[in-house]
Amino acid sequence: MSIVAVPDPGRSSVYLKMCSLPHPLTRRQWLASTACAVLSARVLHGQDQPTFSAEVKVVNVFATVRDKGGQIIRNLGKTDFTLLENGKPQIIRYFSQESDLPLTIGLLVDSSLSQTKVLEDERGASNRFLDQVLREDKDKGVIVQFDQAVVIRQGLTASHKDLQDTLSLIDSPTAEQARNGSGTLLYDAVRTASIKVMRSVQGRKAFIVLTDGVDFGSTVTLTDAIEAAQRADTLVYCILFSDESYYGGHLSLGPSGKGVLKHLAGETGGGYFEVSKTRSISQIYDAIQEELRSQYSLGFVSDQPVTSSGFRKLQLKTKEKGLIVQATDRYYAET
Repeated sequence: MSIVAVPDPGRSSVYLKMCSLPHPLTRRQWLASTACAVLSARVLHGQDQPTFSAEVKVVNVFATVRDKGGQIIRNLGKTDFTLLENGKPQIIRYFSQESDLPLTIGLLVDSSLSQTKVLEDERGASNRFLDQVLREDKDKGVIVQFDQAVVIRQGLTASHKDLQDTLSLIDSPTAEQARNGSGTLLYDAVRTASIKVMRSVQGRKAFIVLTDGVDFGSTVTLTDAIEAAQRADTLVYCILFSDESYYGGHLSLGPSGKGVLKHLAGETGGGYFEVSKTRSISQIYDAIQEELRSQYSLGFVSDQPVTSSGFRKLQLKTKEKGLIVQATDRYYAET
């Protein structure tokens, strides 16, 4: 009786199988059969997926590429990209287009008093978006509500019904609750959802943040929120949806608002959108959906050992000039 390694047709790996052979395998023959089995497993799956042991850390980068006119480019290959880590070129070992990896969507809804008049539109568009984007056999969603508190209203679930039911329950504080205190804990919401939900999730991850971008009362800073999302490898898509009448017709509240949301989205590799008379929230969701379905997935193994935990700078570019790459510009290397 001998042991041979054979490809597992259900997984990107191999398993060991006991079988009868006329002669026992030598060590060299056993190693050769194992290598062939690993190669066969990759061929079966048709994807360049990681098969390293747990000790080897693969860094995944998700990117969207556009031309100067803003049109998404979908036909690039691995050799069309260059990747630097802390200024040093890295080998892109894994690459795929329109990644089929599991997707986790975190919907962060601002339910403060300033959003009362736009909540109904947000609910309807969010329901349609989640229904179209999330595959019930593979993807999951989570819903976080924030105003004067941050509440994970629906934990990770693949159920569209549970997500829709939860969205229907989100509402602004009552007048009595508002008298007892007000707030819009935007930064706290991003950080809390990153740490409590996304950090333990594998695959593609994205937040959709529905807010006017005005933070009141958070215990952490915008920088803290961005770093938490980056450490959780989560893209942040910000949708500015404001009731300008609440602020007397304008949003002139210092560093908050549009600038905050653009910074949050840009630093995490997501996107910034603004609801207006010419662009509805449904149209914005369509644009986000197109992005998520047009992502490139790139993976590399750093040639720099991790001796201490910390952020490392990333620079992903295309060899063709004039194309714009949308991706995070750093990741957290952990010992």
